[in-house]
Amino acid sequence: MAKTAVFIFHDDDASLRTGVAVSERMRQGAPDAGVEVEVFVFGPAQAVLTARDDGEIREAFREQISELAQRGVMISACINVARANDVEAALLERGVRLDFARDVFLRWGHEGAAVISF
Repeated sequence: MAKTAVFIFHDDDASLRTGVAVSERMRQGAPDAGVEVEVFVFGPAQAVLTARDDGEIREAFREQISELAQRGVMISACINVARANDVEAALLERGVRLDFARDVFLRWGHEGAAVISF
């Protein structure tokens, strides 16, 4: 099956808002298109997943990531970053899978995934 991967790295409001909105829209159309959608949150955006009291857009981002995971989209983040910041449990509770970023990027190449970055 074809794969489209959404790579959310930046933590500016536009990247967070657009990254999850595009992911949700692709999730809606993926079954008919025969495409699997996957989201990887890394770098500054990964820190937003466990931050608190940092604004409406960031809270919406966290909620939408959780909703995507509940709807069957694989959401993952870097295990090394999670361990360094002692947030593994918080991410797992949100439905985020923890992987080595290196392995995710190599797997996407192997799978021939189309990668969209925000």
